Amino acid sequence: MKLKEGDKAPDFKLKDTNGNLVELNDFKGGKLVLYFYPKDDTPGCTIEACEIRDNYSVFNDNNISIYGISADDEQSHQAFTKKFNLPFPLLSDIERIMCKNYDVSYKADVDGVEVERIYRITFVIDEDGYISKIWNPVDPNGHAEQIIKFLDL
Repeated sequence: MKLKEGDKAPDFKLKDTNGNLVELNDFKGGKLVLYFYPKDDTPGCTIEACEIRDNYSVFNDNNISIYGISADDEQSHQAFTKKFNLPFPLLSDIERIMCKNYDVSYKADVDGVEVERIYRITFVIDEDGYISKIWNPVDPNGHAEQIIKFLDL
């Protein structure tokens, strides 16, 4: 992994679940949690999203912004959000530009065909836009609690 704790977080500009444009600069002066995950509505990704959902009030009450990011499109994110009643937005990185900039993208061989995949990695970005914590790899079970403990919430 190229990025490390203490590095300036790469800029991004993506649409969220509702089609709103979201960029890193929007969070200046506040903490931001970005969790990258492979695919909507898959077992590990569902566990991770639902644990964050179940603890969302802790993040929200402490003014911590949290976003999930995958290469799924807005429609997939909307269905996933609705199915599991997720109270936080998901970002669509269909072109995988943010995934490449955050070094969470990799190529895998699936039945002789090379496909692009996304690692499950979480970044905490501080008020000045620097990475204060990276979890790599992430175990979806208990990860929301790890983030809360790190942020001392």
